Amino acid sequence: MNAIQIVLVVFAIFAFSRALAGVRRGTLRVGPFVLWSIFWGAVVIVAFRPETTMAVAHVFGVGRGADFAIYLALLLAFFLVFRLFARLEELERQLTRFVRAEALKEFESRR
Repeated sequence: MNAIQIVLVVFAIFAFSRALAGVRRGTLRVGPFVLWSIFWGAVVIVAFRPETTMAVAHVFGVGRGADFAIYLALLLAFFLVFRLFARLEELERQLTRFVRAEALKEFESRR
């Protein structure tokens, strides 16, 4: 086993343990936990058998497995940024509604 394999496996185990802790604390739902578990399991598989990325890359018409992994990582990163942005917008809307309602209550109580 070389250094990058050790780093990938240790990080995947750490990330999985954090996700599991999130489920136990109730801060992470089961659905996202399953998806993250699959993702980190795939990382471990690729760490031990890097040739699997080459086989998958050829199915998708990509020349090298490393290129496919980078494309996949970029897609995942952009998707997560999009989800975070959408959630932030929703939280801002909820906060605005709450502040308006509280301001109206305060205004009415002063009259």
